[in-house]
Amino acid sequence: MSPPDCYLELEDGTVMPGCSFGAKGTATSGEVVFQTGMVGYTEALTDRSYSAQILVLTYPLIGNYGVPDAGLLDEYGLPEHFEWFQGAVQVAGLVVGEICETPSHWRSKRTLSQWLADHRVPGISGIDTRCLTKKLREQGSMLGRIVYQEPAKQAKLPFEDPNERNLAKECSVKQMQLYKSPQGATGPRIAIVDCGLKLNQIRCLLQRGASVQLLPWSAQLKEEEYDALFLSNGPGDPASCRQIVEQVQRVLQAGTKPIFGICLGHQLLASAIGCTTYKMKYGNRGHNLPCLHRASGRCLLTSQNHGYAVDLAKLPGDWEELFVNANDGTNEGIVHRSKPYFSVQFHPEHHGGPQDTEFLFDVFLDAIREPQKSVPELIASRLSVIQPEPQPRPRKVLILGSGGLSIGQAGEFDYSGSQAIKAMRESNIQTVLINPNIATVQTSKGMADKCYFLPLTPDYVEQVIKSERPNGVLLTFGGQTALNCGVELERAGVFAKYNVRILGTPIQSIIETEDRKLFAQRVNEIGERVAPSEAVYTVAEALEAAGRLGYPVMARAAFSLGGLGSGFANNEHELRTLAQQALAHSTQLIVDKSLKGWKEVEYEVVRDAYDNCITVCNMENFDPLGIHTGESIVVAPSQTLSDREYQMLRSTALKVIRHFGVVGECNIQYALCPHSEQYYIIEVNARLSRSSALASKATGYPLAYVAAKLSLGEPLPEIRNSVTGNTTACFEPSLDYCVVKIPRWDLAKFMRVSKHIGSSMKSVGEVMAIGRCFEEAIQKALRMVDGDVQGFDPYLAAVDKEQLSEPTDRRPFVLAAALRAGMSIEELHELTKIDRWFLHKLQHIIKFYGQLESAGSQLTPALLLSAKRLGFADKQIAMATKSTELAVRQQRHEHNIRPFVKQIDTVAGEWPASTNYLYNTYNASEHDVLFPGGHTIVVGSGVYRIGSSVEFDWCAVGCLRELRNLKKSTIMINYNPETVSTDYDMCDRLYFEEISFEVVMDIYEMERSDGIILSMGGQLPNNIAMDLHRQQAKVLGTSPESIDCAENRFKFSRMLDRKGILQPLWKELTNLQSAVEFCQEVGYPCLVRPSYVLSGAAMNVAYSDQDLDTYLNAASEVSREHPVVISKFITEAKEIDVDAVAADGQILCMAVSEHVENAGVHSGDATLVTPPQDLNAETLEAIKRITRDLASVLDVTGPFNMQLIAKNNELKVIECNVRVSRSFPFVSKTLDHDFVATATRAIVGMDVEPIDVLHGVGKVGVKVPQFSFSRLAGADVQLGVEMASTGEVACFGDNRYEAYLKAMMSTGFQIPKNAILLSIGSFKHKMELLSSIRELAKMGYKLYASMGTGDFYAEHGVDVSMSEMKEHIT
Repeated sequence: MSPPDCYLELEDGTVMPGCSFGAKGTATSGEVVFQTGMVGYTEALTDRSYSAQILVLTYPLIGNYGVPDAGLLDEYGLPEHFEWFQGAVQVAGLVVGEICETPSHWRSKRTLSQWLADHRVPGISGIDTRCLTKKLREQGSMLGRIVYQEPAKQAKLPFEDPNERNLAKECSVKQMQLYKSPQGATGPRIAIVDCGLKLNQIRCLLQRGASVQLLPWSAQLKEEEYDALFLSNGPGDPASCRQIVEQVQRVLQAGTKPIFGICLGHQLLASAIGCTTYKMKYGNRGHNLPCLHRASGRCLLTSQNHGYAVDLAKLPGDWEELFVNANDGTNEGIVHRSKPYFSVQFHPEHHGGPQDTEFLFDVFLDAIREPQKSVPELIASRLSVIQPEPQPRPRKVLILGSGGLSIGQAGEFDYSGSQAIKAMRESNIQTVLINPNIATVQTSKGMADKCYFLPLTPDYVEQVIKSERPNGVLLTFGGQTALNCGVELERAGVFAKYNVRILGTPIQSIIETEDRKLFAQRVNEIGERVAPSEAVYTVAEALEAAGRLGYPVMARAAFSLGGLGSGFANNEHELRTLAQQALAHSTQLIVDKSLKGWKEVEYEVVRDAYDNCITVCNMENFDPLGIHTGESIVVAPSQTLSDREYQMLRSTALKVIRHFGVVGECNIQYALCPHSEQYYIIEVNARLSRSSALASKATGYPLAYVAAKLSLGEPLPEIRNSVTGNTTACFEPSLDYCVVKIPRWDLAKFMRVSKHIGSSMKSVGEVMAIGRCFEEAIQKALRMVDGDVQGFDPYLAAVDKEQLSEPTDRRPFVLAAALRAGMSIEELHELTKIDRWFLHKLQHIIKFYGQLESAGSQLTPALLLSAKRLGFADKQIAMATKSTELAVRQQRHEHNIRPFVKQIDTVAGEWPASTNYLYNTYNASEHDVLFPGGHTIVVGSGVYRIGSSVEFDWCAVGCLRELRNLKKSTIMINYNPETVSTDYDMCDRLYFEEISFEVVMDIYEMERSDGIILSMGGQLPNNIAMDLHRQQAKVLGTSPESIDCAENRFKFSRMLDRKGILQPLWKELTNLQSAVEFCQEVGYPCLVRPSYVLSGAAMNVAYSDQDLDTYLNAASEVSREHPVVISKFITEAKEIDVDAVAADGQILCMAVSEHVENAGVHSGDATLVTPPQDLNAETLEAIKRITRDLASVLDVTGPFNMQLIAKNNELKVIECNVRVSRSFPFVSKTLDHDFVATATRAIVGMDVEPIDVLHGVGKVGVKVPQFSFSRLAGADVQLGVEMASTGEVACFGDNRYEAYLKAMMSTGFQIPKNAILLSIGSFKHKMELLSSIRELAKMGYKLYASMGTGDFYAEHGVDVSMSEMKEHIT
């Protein structure tokens, strides 16, 4: 950032330094006002209502889409993109957070700065616009000026108030102008007295067949020359327009001409009938102001720009209030009960802003053409309220969950389901939940009134309905699993049979959005278009369809999630392969014309049963169309859409969602041509989705909670905005920050799986980062995805053009390398089709990286601050300047360069909000919050990945709840938008921030925290324990030294030896030679184990010297700073998991789970049974003894987990994690004892009595892994020491067999109907299974087998066929 060269000075003495743009050196003064619209700066800056005002735009990134051609005129001779002729800028000055000098848009002809300079208007950037907005909100609009020398503290020059001038008169046209419709129609003649109108008002009248005469401010109205009077908007105090008011009074007295007023025109009409006006504290300026139509209760979103309002105290009896502001209660419109006179405070002509009220121009012209109808009647006919049939409120609601976490359907449904339960509880409605995912928060005690851990299949759900008799069901909160199950139940007549009403979106609407053919037909009915496509049912039909559409095409399975079985085909051969795969997952296949390279844009839409409809968040994919939205980097709000495009897609979204009759929340995805305004609708998800969770967290608007309330028939305007507490939920959030979502892939875990990303989803989780500029947000996000990455690093990948055009999970780093190598923006755009705006931003980071490298040890405070503002981490700066993280941190503190804490409040600072939803930024000048101290920090689990998923979120939420029960103030630090822990209701303060030493330490110091709990978030928090400890941060629970003792393989193994606790033979790796000697001595196979890793990352079994060489390299790569240990791999051994809680080394409670599979399968992939069924009392005592010894030697306070192997009556310890494990929710719910609550009490130093829960409460629980191999073409489905499952389910039974069968069915396993294929490995295993195979043959199954297996069973008298296997397996 450049050093400040200009200043914004306010009349209260505030001085804000910044950087000049536009007409540099031109001083200016005026009234300082703010506007919260996120797009539409060209329209706002040419709006004459802003005359003599210095405009503050609350959205920090301005100028992204440049400025279009001012000479481009429409059919009426009006400038197409501006609100005054020649695109003349009307504001006195512009204040922004960041100005874009490299805009990207097909209409852009120059930059915003160049345009302002042409019109002699100065701008100032680098201002904390949120801080300024809050000041104006609290103190009211102020006078101010932009100057170029720092104002002296003592010399106070007077400020001139422009409102004392007659601004409307100053900006009015000087001569009459006549406009006629080009069709030459002789429509009504409209007289407009110009007080500063916007040109789109003229356009809206001309489009409806009227002709317009635009009259100067002082013109006298001649009755014979016009048919109706239009009063326009304009700047300044309405009291200065007395002359116009008198003319209006004469027209009213004559009683022959309809009148319509907008904004200032509304105030003038109100003044003419005897009402008064007053100056508002700071006015209403933005694109998201909700106005209630008094007669119908309908709420409409409006564009506004005014500082004065009408007081209705003296409203005559034959007039009535037409609209009222749903937020502040100010008047928004008046109407005569019988005569054609009406006016509104908002801007129905929009430009910029929503188009919801443009119909008022139709009403005005109808009032002229059909004088027999009153205006209230005409408006009512257009706002005809849908009155849904009154339905009794359900007393008990069934909620279908989403089951085990899989690729495409992850933790977001735990969040949405939890929100639905909360909404039902508030409405005193009982809830029954079916969800076999034991790791979720929603299946915890205290959530639903009853929770069934059962498969989400129609049979099981019907049994629950039969027993519970709910009278309502929610299908849209459990992802595709719940939706598909609900559709099957509806088709089978189950809901009708038991009188269960489907709440929210009608099932027919769901089917219409899911069935591609029906969807296309329904969309075409309202004149909208989906991408050209055909629905087919066979491979042959697919090939014919592609012939008609033309290659390339995209093929995808209908009724599937996350693009399962989809891809692009450039020719017949590729399509044949794709079609065969897709038709294995679904009966219907969609063949689409490829729009690869187009922009992908998404809107989240909310609609109630009364037809109130809003869009909550729009998002733009960083990656072009062709990459599944779940695989793409996503930015909110959109950065490169103009107001025209934004509103075009928004209006279409409302139209489509109304047409489908959605009630609740849904999303709509578009393909937008990057060179025109052509677009296609890709799809509508008539349910909560992954992007719903992202949008909720990005905006602070709780979509799932609101959707649940709407499903009960509540009107949207009556629901409160839970962040502000005093505004309505029927509004569209304004963001004053930028959000970046990046997916997390774990493709490195799967050999032979392609690293390419495309239309089928492969990611296992996602992160969300918040910043006040794009660079800050994306660098944060890249670090969140992978703790080993320091940001947008050019040294992590090589330049590879193929990876740029055919993206992989490493594409961001290939882009970084390409920019560092000097590849041009144009070339990168051609290869990637990523919008140039994003590429320029990334280039900015790389250029700055170079500046840091050049500075080296000469890092100046100014350069350091600029680096922090661009999202560089201390460690990243240290790497670039050849320094250390702590040295950079110290330098930062010496120069007082610290982050500022900002709130997410949904309203861009316009309304006071006591929100506790926070993020850190360096692009600011003040904190939004005070720091009273005394909070306990709980660190969350970060991104979901293989090995760390929703089970750790359950632990973190359980810890927060218990701390709240203990009356302790809590802080949560996490950045995963899918989680319940990042719901701001869960804690006293939520920091949506990185989990790194730097950020956690910053928050700890700022908040003056009582201590940090690291043991609830899995591996990620443990990794920073020692760094925090070395800086004297108070880590609660087990000491970081003990954590290090358990995590560091060498220290742990040495400690076990000293204590005489048995473990497999081991050796620390020093070099390859000694490793080879050790392995040859103890005999292969041997296990290579790095330290401080999760889910067995880079853990491998070596069977030869060659294996050992390969695996040691991988392990040392993953665990660079920590030792790698090699141990003897014990085969054919039983593995046992122990979960326990201790206080000062004394055990408080423990659980023992047996693995069904032998040791060698990672515990996260193993099937677990608790209480143990096969362990004798002697073995259990030995396990307890080892657990006590370990707890004591590590002096554990809090949770820990240990794995043992048993063979030949010997127990050996293989590892210990001093933190919660993924089986904590499983053992807590099966044994009916909350291990996390016990651990939390121990951690905060409370006395807790030990309790023996090991033998449970009479039920057996079986936990089964959920795999996502069907999404990963080429994956090896054989399990090993590195984890591969993406989720888990667990069910209960009277015995392990019942529990196991339910759990297996919950993962999608289907009991074979006719035939079974056998292929069994060793002779030993064939023998073990002989009796079971005989049982299957007796049950009447047709058995097929591979050659060796078939021979064996045929010899043992089993009827097995070894011929054609493929046609008969079902």
